[in-house]
Amino acid sequence: MTSKKKKIANAAFVVLVFALTIYSVFKGEDLRAVIRTILKANPLYLIPGVAGVVFFIWGESIIIHYMMGTLKIHTKKWTCFLYSCVGFFFSAITPSASGGQPMQIYYMRKNKIPVPVSTLVLMIVTITYKSVLVAIGLFVAFFQRGFVHKYLEGILPVFYLGVGLNVACCIAMSILAFHPALAKGIMMWCLKILERLHILKHKPNRTEKLSASMDQYNATAAYLRTHAGVIVNVLAITFLQRFALFFVTWFVYKAFGLHGAHIYDVVMLQAVVSVSVDMLPLPGGMGISENLFLIIFKGIFAAGLLLPGMVLSRGIAYYVQLLLSAAMTLFAHLTIGRRQKEAAEKPCCEAQG
Repeated sequence: MTSKKKKIANAAFVVLVFALTIYSVFKGEDLRAVIRTILKANPLYLIPGVAGVVFFIWGESIIIHYMMGTLKIHTKKWTCFLYSCVGFFFSAITPSASGGQPMQIYYMRKNKIPVPVSTLVLMIVTITYKSVLVAIGLFVAFFQRGFVHKYLEGILPVFYLGVGLNVACCIAMSILAFHPALAKGIMMWCLKILERLHILKHKPNRTEKLSASMDQYNATAAYLRTHAGVIVNVLAITFLQRFALFFVTWFVYKAFGLHGAHIYDVVMLQAVVSVSVDMLPLPGGMGISENLFLIIFKGIFAAGLLLPGMVLSRGIAYYVQLLLSAAMTLFAHLTIGRRQKEAAEKPCCEAQG
């Protein structure tokens, strides 16, 4: 599939999922009543919710800037913020967030950051990001049985699937990082099976590409072993970053003038939604996130406020993030790498003059 056709297919898929989400969520509902209820929400509580989204994006940029510094790569904080926006935008519109990091590497390369360096930094970002979700999921599953029984009975299969997939992802990345020879053997075996089943066509250079990718994981392992303090700091920032987004639902809850539910319950329920949908092959967990919210927050939001609460919470946490990152991605496209291009063209112009 050509790049253009792939982009069209991705766009069509996002539009289809969005349309199905709107249909499933609002089917049989009075949209005017929902809108009227949303308009009654106290904006003073919604502002910190939006600020939480900005902090969520900014948090990753701080991690990127910090890690680039440890690798002796000079970057501006604003540029790192643009890298983060690019990642969040393309992650939000591609299944399983698969498009985010490749596009970040692309824009970092435009700023002359070596691909091995950007790959290493983003690999660490992914490992810590998944590790925080795994920690939350395992904590809830094993140490919050009362919480699980009270709120999660209706979604346990999805929740345990989400925890399992995130654990599997972390294990796979750990094997890739710390046991590259074993990982290479497993991947070569899987590759041969797929070729024998004619799922993949045999390509001689595929093995060379696989070996080259293994070098990146070797670099990741070496970095993890020699920069334990850096990893601890990144985990701490990632923890704050994740919970800044989870708190959006609490601010929406307060915006409707509700009280009675504990802040811990509201924030952890939103964390459960994130753990459950993070690895599912849908753009931003679209469709699943909304329906999970309507199930597990039924006992939190008062009658008539559940759907408006979901619309506001999801609207701020996902769609505000999507719009902001889209605007910043456009700005990044217009500015990143421009100075290098102008500097390269200047000597040519002077020579011609």
